Amino acid sequence: MALKHKIAGELTQMVTCQLDPDQAVYANADKFRWKTTNVSIETRLSGQAESKGKGFLGAALATATEVGKRALAGQSLAFQWFRPAGGSGLVSFAGEMPGQVRALELDGTTGWYAERGAFVCAEEGVDFDIAFTGMRLGRRGGQGFILQHFTGSGTLLVAGGGNLVEIDPAAYGGKVHVHAGAVAAFSDTITFDVERVGALNAQTAMTAMFGGQGLYLVTLSGTGTVLLQSTLHGTMLSEQNREESERHGLAGSLLDQL
Repeated sequence: MALKHKIAGELTQMVTCQLDPDQAVYANADKFRWKTTNVSIETRLSGQAESKGKGFLGAALATATEVGKRALAGQSLAFQWFRPAGGSGLVSFAGEMPGQVRALELDGTTGWYAERGAFVCAEEGVDFDIAFTGMRLGRRGGQGFILQHFTGSGTLLVAGGGNLVEIDPAAYGGKVHVHAGAVAAFSDTITFDVERVGALNAQTAMTAMFGGQGLYLVTLSGTGTVLLQSTLHGTMLSEQNREESERHGLAGSLLDQL
């Protein structure tokens, strides 16, 4: 049974989920807004349902792996799980930036990648994992382009800053280039790669003296749904601002040598 939910608001949307006695959702603590009193909150290290048939040792190893990935990604180590008692209950969530919320239904065949700040909450049947880009940037704790991968079956709710726009790379020759800060989520039928455009090196040192800001460009290829946000997410902007400061610092040292 699909998760019953209602998305409300305009500039800043919030989603309220109706949980029946056999349903539960998990989320990061900062996405929670309000609940009815019969909905309990349990802190759990895992973003996966406990009944996976892995046995105690298998479940413990899976949880330890997940916690390790979340630590590398600079995120909180635990999820909050919400479950009703004595009947149906309500619990409400919102994104980390003013913007829109979108519900995605996973059927067990196709998963979704989401930018780490885009995840709002997920139903119990939806599994969570971290997908690094393989870049130095992606592995730096708390910074850069780090994706969360959701698979399994159930409802996944994501949010984007500003307006969410839906595109399919197949409609544009099978490939599009996107500012990394504009990526909210995309189906895992899409392949992706990330490159630094305008990186500072020996050949571009002179350019650094006269301005010009680089960016992280994501190449999305294939067929599937891509959700783009009109407001760039804060972690990518912070990373670019940091590198911009370093670039100006180097430019200043070069001028001092003249």
